[in-house]
Amino acid sequence: MARAATAEAGEATRTAGAPGVEDAPRTAAAPLAPRARLLPALGAVYRAQLSRARVARIPLLFVATFQSIGIMVLMRGVVDGGDAARAVVSGSSVLVVAFVALNLLAQYFGQLRAGGGLDHYATLPVPPAAVVLGAAGAYASFTAPGTVVTAVTGCLLFQLPMANLWVLIAVIPLAGAALAGLGAALGLLAPRPELATLCGQLGMSAALLLGVLPASGLPAPISYARDLLPSTYGVEALARGFDAHPDWLAVVADLGVCAAVGVLSLMVATWAYRRAAVR
Repeated sequence: MARAATAEAGEATRTAGAPGVEDAPRTAAAPLAPRARLLPALGAVYRAQLSRARVARIPLLFVATFQSIGIMVLMRGVVDGGDAARAVVSGSSVLVVAFVALNLLAQYFGQLRAGGGLDHYATLPVPPAAVVLGAAGAYASFTAPGTVVTAVTGCLLFQLPMANLWVLIAVIPLAGAALAGLGAALGLLAPRPELATLCGQLGMSAALLLGVLPASGLPAPISYARDLLPSTYGVEALARGFDAHPDWLAVVADLGVCAAVGVLSLMVATWAYRRAAVR
């Protein structure tokens, strides 16, 4: 019986390999792995970028914090208190976010595009939104310590109340998202990394001049430009928290504008990433 079974198996093999005999199709190629879901991919990119930023960006965060504190020390000689002091402290605090989330992220994506780093991400089964949101979230989170230190130092310099500094819990992520999205879009849309660096520097300078200076002393055309800057609404929300009786509805409205601009800027940055990755 064993010889008969072997003979039948050999006959079947010859029949399957004989030309002109129809048989089952050849084994199909294995399907590709499914594309990673947004949230797990976002978490992976966020942790990787945060680890990278923690190693490479700590000196720059120190510079950003020292720069903002230095501006407050200089303004202390010409500002006594009142609305001007609140504007200086809140503007200098949000400036730390602008330096890291806008300026450095514009440079990072500009260099990533010029050096072919986008090709690496394009080969991974990672949604484009996860790359942009993960990098933006990591850079925005990285600004938290410097922003808190700057705000506390400013309150001590100008004798401002610190009871409502918890507003920073909302200001940092919302203003950071808006500025990080803007920085990513600038870096991805700039044709050369030098232009991305220039755009990031100009954006940070705008946040410095239009955020730190009191709005009441600005000419009307510049006030309109200030209203177009995403960080302005984070500055206003933080400044209202220094009032004796804050207008919380106005604070929520300012934070809502920050959130809306953040969503819009991150959508533009995601589109810019897709556009740059396929070129």
